[in-house]
Amino acid sequence: MKAYIFPGQGAQFEGMGKDLYDNHSESREWFEEANHVLNFKITDTMFSGSAEDLKQTKVTQPAIFIHSVIKAKLMKSSFQPDMVAGHSLGEFSALVAAKAISYFDGLKLVSERAKGMQVACENKPGTMAAILGLEDRVVEEICFDTDGVVVAANYNCPGQIVISGSWTPVEHAMAKARAAGAKRAILLPVGGAFHSPLMEMAREKLRTAIENTDFKVPICPIYQNVTATAERNPAVIKKNLIQQLTGPVKWTQSVQNMIADGATEFYEVGPGSVLQGLVKKIDRNVVATSV
Repeated sequence: MKAYIFPGQGAQFEGMGKDLYDNHSESREWFEEANHVLNFKITDTMFSGSAEDLKQTKVTQPAIFIHSVIKAKLMKSSFQPDMVAGHSLGEFSALVAAKAISYFDGLKLVSERAKGMQVACENKPGTMAAILGLEDRVVEEICFDTDGVVVAANYNCPGQIVISGSWTPVEHAMAKARAAGAKRAILLPVGGAFHSPLMEMAREKLRTAIENTDFKVPICPIYQNVTATAERNPAVIKKNLIQQLTGPVKWTQSVQNMIADGATEFYEVGPGSVLQGLVKKIDRNVVATSV
């Protein structure tokens, strides 16, 4: 069975999407639609902007979404997933590719999400850090025992968890992780504490937008970040999507559940190849490659 997976923030690169625009006439309409919906020429930044330009949250998230969805659209009838999943932002790309929401509505939601997260970051500053070489349980206990806001935010693969929260608690948790035997504890170059309670303001902003968007039954199950389980019920998909901004990305568990449900081939759709690497670290026996 084939699983199609969609990357999240951090997969952007300079010049992203220009090859799609130049070589596929049908993609130009989708890029121009994105410029119209966002009310600025995101294509200028995607095709010609610097790495620093692409790091702006209002650019990064829509850019990765646009790139991923257009790639899936260009596959046409060869895009026949048995299941889909997306890492954080990638969940929106997966929902569009699986026809649960339209490209137009998905882009509007991603734009609202990016704006909301930017405001939340400015109002409640925070950060994230990767903890390598410890069991999930140990990292969870460290977060629980640290004063202040710090949580396990991304379960990327066995031995790799990202924590998120206020600056001082995250730094204290990093020190505890090193003392507990972590191979590395590294601050990440991000603008805020994503997937933590500090994103509550953004979640409430996004809640209204999601509740006012028409969701349909997807063409295949989507394994959602906050539950790591297969879902096709639009009402439940909406609820889980709202929880995603303040809840953890259970990527390890999602991939494990997809494999348990029959997935043997994983295809990454979008910029970068990070997810392929994570899948291979989760289970070496499955095929993981790019579209």
